[in-house]
Amino acid sequence: MSLIILILLVVVVLAAVVALVKAVRIIPQSRAGIVERLGKYQATLNPGLHFLIPFIDRLLPLIDLREQVVPFPAQSVITEDNLVVGIDTVVYFQVTDPRAATYEITNYIQAVDELTSATLRNVVGGLNLEETLTSRDKINAELRGVLDSTTGRWGIRISRVDIKEITPPPSIQDSMEKQMRAERDRRAAILTAEGEKQSQILTAEGSRQASVLSAEGDAKAAILRADGEAQAIAKVFDSIHRARPTQKLLAYQYIQTLPKVAEGSANKVWMIPAELSTALRGVGSYLNPGSSDSPEDDSWEEADAAPGAPVDEPIVEHETVKVTEEDLEPDLSLTDPREFEMPDSPYSSPLAEQAGDPHLGDPAAGPVAGGTPGSAPENGSSARHVGPETGQDPRPGNETR
Repeated sequence: MSLIILILLVVVVLAAVVALVKAVRIIPQSRAGIVERLGKYQATLNPGLHFLIPFIDRLLPLIDLREQVVPFPAQSVITEDNLVVGIDTVVYFQVTDPRAATYEITNYIQAVDELTSATLRNVVGGLNLEETLTSRDKINAELRGVLDSTTGRWGIRISRVDIKEITPPPSIQDSMEKQMRAERDRRAAILTAEGEKQSQILTAEGSRQASVLSAEGDAKAAILRADGEAQAIAKVFDSIHRARPTQKLLAYQYIQTLPKVAEGSANKVWMIPAELSTALRGVGSYLNPGSSDSPEDDSWEEADAAPGAPVDEPIVEHETVKVTEEDLEPDLSLTDPREFEMPDSPYSSPLAEQAGDPHLGDPAAGPVAGGTPGSAPENGSSARHVGPETGQDPRPGNETR
């Protein structure tokens, strides 16, 4: 008898333990429990400690109240222009009403998947391929609006819908790659052309500035050279004017200057003036006064006796050259170069003969047509230098040497 009582006590204790275990329930955070009493909805248990009636109340599987991410596989969708594209989507949702999610829909995750696929086909079916590829935000917004309005009665809130990838057909991909490659080539060509344009503009601007600076430098250099030459000419003229050179010196300088005319590799013909022979004879007679070949020409004496001409003092060896005050006193009347009274030249110039200048005529020529030596005839004809023996003009025309 005592054994039976002991067995009954053990069974009662075990039943009490099982009942206690069944009666105490702990709901974790972000979870919710649905309690059914005798098969009917009794209550929704929030996180915490709860006591149930053993063998009468039944706790259903806990429901996750956190936001859930459900990726869906790629789906084939036909666009408005009859092209098949594959679209991968991701849906973010959260259970807001555990009772509705339990009793309003059998499997809310599968329901969201099917609803997303149907809504995606409806939205993409009204767009062409280009709009589908470039209007992801628009597709996401339309999907979220349709899903949220439908799943609200299921106790589910759709927070976000994203399109991960849109895969066009292979032929379209090849065409798109070619188009993108052509676009990149076009942009590269435009950038290259812009770079070359800027480079040419900068080069031209630099060349222009260099040309301007070079021209300014050349202009300043030309001005400085002209000023220097003007000052040099003025100084030379002033020195010559103060020295009062004789015609002998001028003739010598004239002969020294003539070879410079023939300088240069481009000169093929040298035109010798007609008065060169007369100048040579005059210089020769000055250098060799006792020579029998020197012509009798009194023009040198007349030039030395001309007004304002310097007096040539004889130079004697071991003797001091005497210079009077009159030789050192400048002639104040010679203030203007045009007023300089040139003595008679030992040779005649064709230009002077045509102009009829009495100071540049040939003093050795005799009276022509009733004129005086060194003067032009009254009828305007040029004076001719007649040789002492032949009576002909010893000065031929310009000769080619």
